[in-house]
Amino acid sequence: MPNIRKKLKTTDGMLVLEDGRAFEGVSFGAPGIETGEVVFNTGMTGYQEIITDPSYRGQIVAMTYPLIGNYGVNEADAESGRAQVKGFIVREFCRRPSNSDSEGTLAGYLRENNVIAVSDIDTRALTRHIREAGAMRAAIAAGDFGAEELKARAAASLPLSRQNLVKEVTCRKAYDCGGDWKGDCGGVRIVLYDYGVKKSIIDCLTRAGCRVRVVPADTSAAEVLRMDPDGILLSNGPGDPASLKSEIDEIKKLTGKKPIFGICLGHQLLARALGASTYKLKFGHRGSNHPVKDIKTGKIDITCQNHGFCVDMDSLPEGDVEVTHVNLNDGTVEGFRHKKLPLMCVQHHPEAGPGPRDAQHLYNLIREELL
Repeated sequence: MPNIRKKLKTTDGMLVLEDGRAFEGVSFGAPGIETGEVVFNTGMTGYQEIITDPSYRGQIVAMTYPLIGNYGVNEADAESGRAQVKGFIVREFCRRPSNSDSEGTLAGYLRENNVIAVSDIDTRALTRHIREAGAMRAAIAAGDFGAEELKARAAASLPLSRQNLVKEVTCRKAYDCGGDWKGDCGGVRIVLYDYGVKKSIIDCLTRAGCRVRVVPADTSAAEVLRMDPDGILLSNGPGDPASLKSEIDEIKKLTGKKPIFGICLGHQLLARALGASTYKLKFGHRGSNHPVKDIKTGKIDITCQNHGFCVDMDSLPEGDVEVTHVNLNDGTVEGFRHKKLPLMCVQHHPEAGPGPRDAQHLYNLIREELL
């Protein structure tokens, strides 16, 4: 009987970290080379939402769940109009998805969106390295590239603190959702600052009976006040909040004028507008299983998270601001509210997309309590 040997895959993909650690694998996306911050996500599903989440702009995402691509992709699951990640890393890639909603393969989707992707990577070793050394710059490549070249590319790339990634993901002009902004059709009117908003946030607001006007990140406070909304929402988005000085200045001008609710980056920007500081977490919170406790009720929500920066609890204005939610894994701030002004925010993503929907009740809270 002939000796049957499994055909080895061609190793044509590579990830190299700025500290020189290299991981070889098999390319299944677009060819080329990209640089970005390498991070990991612990979600078992939701890879398309992750790939299209604008908060991942400038980052190379490694999935800790070993099998990715098994249910394909479809237009409905996208959180924005394009792929946002700089690169995508998996242990095992499923080339033949099986799902009634599938409209294509993940490999095809990544190639169409020009995203470099590498499989057959030891994602457990990569994740452990990031947990020990921290999130860092890296280069990902598909093609004939050497490790030394990729290491040099990674080391020469700009860190997140020196980039304004919000400019790359915000809308170019305002648009309305959930009904005519000027019409008399009921529902509260919310101006949503788009720092990289996920589609699911807008969907949750409109389902809660809100009329939403989405505006670019550089919209002035004066222009927003002329729109006379019932409230303002500061969206999620990518990068270091400390680099968004002009956006923070406009939020300061809105404080006390209208009710404000912030999510993720919006939470961090609101904190800085109130005089608090933010800092970079060692490897961030990214996944769909983060426990968050509501201090007032004691209720614990399992939440979706995607952030690398955090509000410094001790820097929040004493006497004026109270912490409302904490992360049970590391005790970091997950939400706060102002005691005198209608201002509140959360660090996690109550809309999920992907993840559990435990915290979606907060969108009704925006309508019923904040406004």
